[in-house]
Amino acid sequence: MGKTIKATDLFLAFLAILLISVSFYQTWLGLQQIFGGASFVIALVLSLLLLFLCWMIHSAKLEGKSVKGLIGIYIFIASFCFIANFNALYTRFMRTDIYTTELRDINDKYNNLETNVEGKLSYKYNKETTQNIEIKKKQLIEQIKDPGNKGIGKRAQDLIKDIEKLTGQKVDLLTPVGNDYADLAERMGTQIDNMISDLSPDEKTLKTDIHIAVEKWNKKIQEFLLLPKDEKDGAAQTLIDESLIEYNKLGTRAQTVLGQEKYKFEPFISQTQDIGKIGYAFDHAIKNFGMYQFVVLAGCILLDFVIVIIILLVTDPTSNGNNNGSVFNNKRSGKTLIPNS
Repeated sequence: MGKTIKATDLFLAFLAILLISVSFYQTWLGLQQIFGGASFVIALVLSLLLLFLCWMIHSAKLEGKSVKGLIGIYIFIASFCFIANFNALYTRFMRTDIYTTELRDINDKYNNLETNVEGKLSYKYNKETTQNIEIKKKQLIEQIKDPGNKGIGKRAQDLIKDIEKLTGQKVDLLTPVGNDYADLAERMGTQIDNMISDLSPDEKTLKTDIHIAVEKWNKKIQEFLLLPKDEKDGAAQTLIDESLIEYNKLGTRAQTVLGQEKYKFEPFISQTQDIGKIGYAFDHAIKNFGMYQFVVLAGCILLDFVIVIIILLVTDPTSNGNNNGSVFNNKRSGKTLIPNS
């Protein structure tokens, strides 16, 4: 007599197909970086093996047989799926965050480059006075460009007076060319730089170029952060590459102009071009482990291993139609004694 298919068996079959189907799709995506078009076939084979092993484990458990060997094989095969699943899911959910974090770091690197280079330049005044002049100069530049009060108004004139007190020199009031107040602000800033600095032509040009680059990339990166998610993912890598090329050029140039003894620069190389690669996903997750990383890790573990755990927990050997080991299924043998009436 054949075995009766019960509701538990149907539930386990449905759950196994559902989970392993999702695992198959994620494994396919996660292996594409390594195997390309062949990843579909490899993912399909791995998923079919997992389904077959789930059935074998369920059958062996029903018959009361040892399942240790089958579980070992299942864990071995599921580990490959787990690695590919983690790569696919982590890349999908964390890609935008990785790009955003990287560009914010680059923004900080530009600001630090400007600060560090300016700290190595030669000035006519002591460090504290020079810093105060720099602060007033930057406020003056922003004030001149202020859309609500463009040009050299009362606030700008007050800042100029403060700078004159600090330097002991007279600041010339320049005029805009047309309505280009941004140009006016830059020329006023350059005038003040010339007043306080004792720089060579190369140092002056370096300082100006770094300042222009800082403003340019600060603006571009801030604009990027306002983009929708899909546009961020599409534009981020190009923006990262272009910003780092200029950053490394400026840093190397600063080392050449100032001298390695005075300023040593270490080029920065981004690893975001490796997003989608298995090694990058695990390396980034380990270095930045937090709640998001934990959730993705837990999800991948449940996706690949929870079904076999459920099979082991809910499959009861005594539910088999043969009822092996059950006292109610053992037939009585031998002669039956019927007493004389």
